[in-house]
Amino acid sequence: MSTPIPAPETDAAKRVLPPRPKAAALVALSFTLLLYLVELVDVILPGDLDQGGIHSRELSGLDGVLFAPVLHAGWSHLFANTVPVLLFSFLAMAAGIGRFALVTAIIWVVSGLGVWLIGPANAVTVGASGLAFGWLAYLLVRGIFNRAAGQILVAVVLLGVWSGMLAGLLPGNPGVSWQGHLFGALAGVLAAWLTSRRSGKAAPAAAGNLDV
Repeated sequence: MSTPIPAPETDAAKRVLPPRPKAAALVALSFTLLLYLVELVDVILPGDLDQGGIHSRELSGLDGVLFAPVLHAGWSHLFANTVPVLLFSFLAMAAGIGRFALVTAIIWVVSGLGVWLIGPANAVTVGASGLAFGWLAYLLVRGIFNRAAGQILVAVVLLGVWSGMLAGLLPGNPGVSWQGHLFGALAGVLAAWLTSRRSGKAAPAAAGNLDV
Protein backbone atom coordinates (compact mmCIF):
# COMPACT_ATOMS: atom_id res chain seq x y z
CA MET A 1 0.00 0.00 0.00
CA SER A 2 1.31 3.42 -0.91
CA THR A 3 0.58 6.25 1.50
CA PRO A 4 1.62 9.82 0.64
CA ILE A 5 3.42 11.68 3.37
CA PRO A 6 2.37 15.33 3.73
CA ALA A 7 4.86 17.94 2.52
CA PRO A 8 5.38 20.16 5.56
CA GLU A 9 7.64 22.63 3.75
CA THR A 10 4.96 23.34 1.14
CA ASP A 11 2.48 24.08 3.94
CA ALA A 12 5.06 26.29 5.64
CA ALA A 13 5.53 28.25 2.43
CA LYS A 14 1.83 29.17 2.49
CA ARG A 15 1.71 30.49 6.05
CA VAL A 16 0.50 34.04 6.60
CA LEU A 17 2.08 34.64 10.00
CA PRO A 18 5.35 33.36 11.50
CA PRO A 19 5.03 29.95 13.19
CA ARG A 20 6.93 31.34 16.19
CA PRO A 21 5.61 34.90 16.46
CA LYS A 22 7.55 35.78 19.61
CA ALA A 23 10.85 34.74 18.07
CA ALA A 24 9.99 36.57 14.84
CA ALA A 25 9.05 39.72 16.76
CA LEU A 26 12.33 39.50 18.67
CA VAL A 27 14.33 39.25 15.43
CA ALA A 28 12.49 42.20 13.88
CA LEU A 29 12.87 44.29 17.01
CA SER A 30 16.55 43.36 17.44
CA PHE A 31 17.37 44.42 13.89
CA THR A 32 15.51 47.69 14.34
CA LEU A 33 17.32 48.36 17.61
CA LEU A 34 20.60 47.71 15.81
CA LEU A 35 19.71 50.47 13.37
CA TYR A 36 19.10 52.86 16.26
CA LEU A 37 22.32 51.83 17.98
CA VAL A 38 24.34 52.45 14.81
CA GLU A 39 22.73 55.87 14.36
CA LEU A 40 23.45 56.74 18.00
CA VAL A 41 27.10 55.76 17.57
CA ASP A 42 27.24 57.85 14.40
CA VAL A 43 25.96 60.87 16.32
CA ILE A 44 28.31 60.41 19.28
CA LEU A 45 31.54 59.64 17.43
CA PRO A 46 33.41 62.44 15.67
CA GLY A 47 33.63 60.48 12.40
CA ASP A 48 30.92 60.11 9.80
CA LEU A 49 29.77 56.49 9.55
CA ASP A 50 27.54 57.35 6.62
CA GLN A 51 30.65 57.52 4.44
CA GLY A 52 30.61 53.73 4.71
CA GLY A 53 27.54 53.70 2.48
CA ILE A 54 27.39 52.96 -1.24
CA HIS A 55 29.57 55.11 -3.50
CA SER A 56 28.17 54.41 -6.95
CA ARG A 57 30.55 52.94 -9.52
CA GLU A 58 33.57 53.35 -7.26
CA LEU A 59 35.42 50.15 -6.39
CA SER A 60 36.37 51.63 -3.01
CA GLY A 61 32.67 52.16 -2.28
CA LEU A 62 31.51 48.69 -3.26
CA ASP A 63 31.79 47.45 0.33
CA GLY A 64 29.02 49.92 1.11
CA VAL A 65 26.63 47.27 -0.25
CA LEU A 66 27.20 45.42 3.03
CA PHE A 67 26.89 48.43 5.35
CA ALA A 68 24.43 50.84 3.73
CA PRO A 69 21.20 49.24 5.06
CA VAL A 70 22.22 49.79 8.70
CA LEU A 71 23.26 53.42 8.15
CA HIS A 72 20.90 56.40 8.00
CA ALA A 73 21.19 60.07 7.14
CA GLY A 74 19.83 61.30 10.46
CA TRP A 75 17.09 60.39 12.89
CA SER A 76 14.24 61.51 10.63
CA HIS A 77 15.46 59.14 7.95
CA LEU A 78 15.57 56.29 10.47
CA PHE A 79 12.15 57.15 11.92
CA ALA A 80 10.62 56.99 8.42
CA ASN A 81 11.96 53.45 7.95
CA THR A 82 11.14 52.11 11.41
CA VAL A 83 7.53 50.95 11.02
CA PRO A 84 8.01 49.39 7.56
CA VAL A 85 11.13 47.56 8.75
CA LEU A 86 9.40 46.22 11.86
CA LEU A 87 6.17 45.16 10.17
CA PHE A 88 7.46 43.84 6.85
CA SER A 89 10.34 41.90 8.38
CA PHE A 90 7.96 40.28 10.88
CA LEU A 91 5.50 39.20 8.18
CA ALA A 92 8.34 38.00 5.94
CA MET A 93 9.22 35.39 8.58
CA ALA A 94 6.02 33.42 7.89
CA ALA A 95 8.00 30.56 6.34
CA GLY A 96 10.52 30.56 9.17
CA ILE A 97 13.56 32.57 10.17
CA GLY A 98 15.84 30.51 7.92
CA ARG A 99 13.77 31.34 4.84
CA PHE A 100 13.62 34.97 5.98
CA ALA A 101 17.42 35.10 6.19
CA LEU A 102 17.67 33.85 2.60
CA VAL A 103 15.10 36.35 1.34
CA THR A 104 16.80 39.19 3.20
CA ALA A 105 20.23 38.25 1.84
CA ILE A 106 18.92 38.33 -1.74
CA ILE A 107 17.29 41.72 -1.22
CA TRP A 108 20.30 43.13 0.65
CA VAL A 109 22.80 42.24 -2.08
CA VAL A 110 20.68 42.88 -5.18
CA SER A 111 19.36 46.26 -4.01
CA GLY A 112 22.85 47.36 -3.00
CA LEU A 113 24.43 46.30 -6.28
CA GLY A 114 21.66 48.08 -8.16
CA VAL A 115 22.43 51.32 -6.36
CA TRP A 116 26.15 50.83 -6.98
CA LEU A 117 25.53 50.36 -10.70
CA ILE A 118 23.07 53.18 -11.46
CA GLY A 119 23.01 55.35 -8.34
CA PRO A 120 23.87 59.06 -8.50
CA ALA A 121 27.52 59.95 -8.96
CA ASN A 122 29.41 61.78 -6.22
CA ALA A 123 26.85 60.76 -3.63
CA VAL A 124 26.64 58.25 -0.79
CA THR A 125 23.53 56.09 -0.48
CA VAL A 126 22.47 54.77 2.93
CA GLY A 127 19.30 53.46 4.57
CA ALA A 128 17.17 50.39 5.12
CA SER A 129 14.45 51.48 2.71
CA GLY A 130 15.80 49.12 0.03
CA LEU A 131 15.18 46.25 2.46
CA ALA A 132 11.71 47.59 3.30
CA PHE A 133 10.73 47.79 -0.38
CA GLY A 134 12.16 44.34 -0.96
CA TRP A 135 10.24 42.78 1.91
CA LEU A 136 7.06 44.56 0.79
CA ALA A 137 7.42 43.31 -2.79
CA TYR A 138 8.13 39.81 -1.47
CA LEU A 139 4.96 39.92 0.62
CA LEU A 140 2.93 41.25 -2.30
CA VAL A 141 3.85 38.50 -4.76
CA ARG A 142 4.67 35.42 -2.65
CA GLY A 143 1.01 34.40 -2.55
CA ILE A 144 0.87 34.30 -6.35
CA PHE A 145 3.94 32.07 -6.62
CA ASN A 146 2.81 29.89 -3.68
CA ARG A 147 -0.84 29.85 -4.80
CA ALA A 148 -1.84 30.76 -1.26
CA ALA A 149 -5.14 32.61 -0.85
CA GLY A 150 -4.27 33.83 2.65
CA GLN A 151 -1.02 35.40 1.48
CA ILE A 152 -2.80 37.06 -1.43
CA LEU A 153 -5.33 38.54 1.00
CA VAL A 154 -2.51 39.93 3.15
CA ALA A 155 -0.94 41.38 -0.01
CA VAL A 156 -4.20 43.18 -0.86
CA VAL A 157 -4.33 44.70 2.63
CA LEU A 158 -0.67 45.75 2.52
CA LEU A 159 -1.13 47.25 -0.93
CA GLY A 160 -4.11 49.24 0.30
CA VAL A 161 -2.29 50.60 3.34
CA TRP A 162 1.18 51.11 1.86
CA SER A 163 0.35 51.94 -1.78
CA GLY A 164 1.89 55.38 -1.27
CA MET A 165 5.29 53.74 -0.95
CA LEU A 166 5.16 52.68 -4.58
CA ALA A 167 5.80 56.27 -5.65
CA GLY A 168 9.28 55.81 -4.21
CA LEU A 169 10.07 53.44 -7.08
CA LEU A 170 10.15 56.34 -9.52
CA PRO A 171 12.71 59.15 -9.88
CA GLY A 172 11.77 62.71 -9.10
CA ASN A 173 12.16 63.11 -5.34
CA PRO A 174 15.53 64.74 -4.62
CA GLY A 175 17.60 62.99 -1.97
CA VAL A 176 15.57 59.76 -2.20
CA SER A 177 17.28 56.68 -3.63
CA TRP A 178 14.63 55.44 -6.03
CA GLN A 179 17.33 53.12 -7.36
CA GLY A 180 17.57 51.36 -4.01
CA HIS A 181 13.78 51.15 -3.79
CA LEU A 182 13.42 49.80 -7.33
CA PHE A 183 16.15 47.19 -7.07
CA GLY A 184 14.95 46.26 -3.60
CA ALA A 185 11.47 45.62 -4.97
CA LEU A 186 12.83 43.63 -7.91
CA ALA A 187 14.96 41.61 -5.50
CA GLY A 188 11.86 40.92 -3.38
CA VAL A 189 10.05 39.52 -6.42
CA LEU A 190 13.13 37.46 -7.30
CA ALA A 191 13.34 36.13 -3.74
CA ALA A 192 9.65 35.15 -3.78
CA TRP A 193 10.10 33.29 -7.07
CA LEU A 194 13.29 31.50 -6.01
CA THR A 195 11.93 30.42 -2.63
CA SER A 196 8.65 29.21 -4.17
CA ARG A 197 10.62 27.06 -6.61
CA ARG A 198 12.64 25.70 -3.71
CA SER A 199 9.46 24.75 -1.86
CA GLY A 200 8.03 23.16 -4.99
CA LYS A 201 11.10 20.97 -5.41
CA ALA A 202 10.99 19.97 -1.76
CA ALA A 203 7.40 18.73 -1.97
CA PRO A 204 8.03 15.61 -4.12
CA ALA A 205 11.00 14.69 -1.94
CA ALA A 206 8.72 14.69 1.11
CA ALA A 207 6.39 12.09 -0.39
CA GLY A 208 7.18 8.41 -0.08
CA ASN A 209 5.84 4.88 -0.34
CA LEU A 210 4.87 2.71 2.59
CA ASP A 211 4.87 -0.94 1.53
CA VAL A 212 2.75 -3.25 3.63
